[in-house]
Amino acid sequence: MASSSSALNIVLQLILGGVAVLLTSYLLPGVHVADFFTGIVIAALIALLNITIKPILIILTIPITIVTLGLFLLVINALLILIAAAIVPGFSVDGFWWALFFGLILAIINSLLGVSLGGNNKWI
Repeated sequence: MASSSSALNIVLQLILGGVAVLLTSYLLPGVHVADFFTGIVIAALIALLNITIKPILIILTIPITIVTLGLFLLVINALLILIAAAIVPGFSVDGFWWALFFGLILAIINSLLGVSLGGNNKWI
């Protein structure tokens, strides 16, 4: 029974991630998402990139991250978004600064949607 709840939670997080990607693309004129399915694919790909590539980049860039007091992590997020834009056909970002703003606003929207879910909701 726990595996079905876990699978439901993953699907719910992907749907909410797709909604967050679409909301962010509507707020920023330099980011274009074709449709809701593309938003879900982008959310899944960004999550996958954050799990696989981001830790490697963080370790490789520790000195510059320390010198910039952690602000270089925003650059890493923007680069991962540009990589996702290069992979997914229905997703385009007009430049580095739009990718940086997209990452910031997406993080805010994701945190707002995550807070609305609560922690241990028995009905989800």
